[in-house]
Amino acid sequence: MGVVKMVVRRLVVAITGASGSIYARSLLRNIVPHYETVYVIVSDTASIIMRDELGTDDVRKVVGMAEKLTVLDNTDMSAPPSSGSHQYDGMVVVPCSMGAVGRIAAGVSQDLISRVADVCLKERRRLVLVPRETPLSAIHLENLLKLSRAGAVVLPASPPFYNKPQTIDDLVNAVTARILSHLGIEQDLVKEWKE
Repeated sequence: MGVVKMVVRRLVVAITGASGSIYARSLLRNIVPHYETVYVIVSDTASIIMRDELGTDDVRKVVGMAEKLTVLDNTDMSAPPSSGSHQYDGMVVVPCSMGAVGRIAAGVSQDLISRVADVCLKERRRLVLVPRETPLSAIHLENLLKLSRAGAVVLPASPPFYNKPQTIDDLVNAVTARILSHLGIEQDLVKEWKE
């Protein structure tokens, strides 16, 4: 008789070089309580943008719940989530640059972010991509379609207006709420339609 292991809840959050660091901050603040470990990977370009948009690229400062965060180096191809044998629930790339989309769609694992996304697709784990780009070229659209067909959820950072948002946080929370829903996490950030 085999030993029964407890299921450990882990998630990977990648922040890539698109504007919209505020979405990553909001997501991290809202998901940390739901996981035992949250791996965070920040691309070099994302670090620059985070400093510009949030005043720091220190994820632990941005989130405030450092004990549950494990920040991984994007060049560390031997980090635990790079292997399909390491158990985790999935990955969210927020914001997701079109460069990251292109690498993931092509199966080019040149860094830890693209490798972990590749693992999620091959292992049929949840992969949520949150692009924040406009307009989209035909190449962008083809790559996003390819990823959707491969099993990824493409969730553009497009907040709704039916809740009559009053602040930027209201808009950001609406996108965060959608991401949480796709991770199977109940949320109370935004009321459901006609609630």
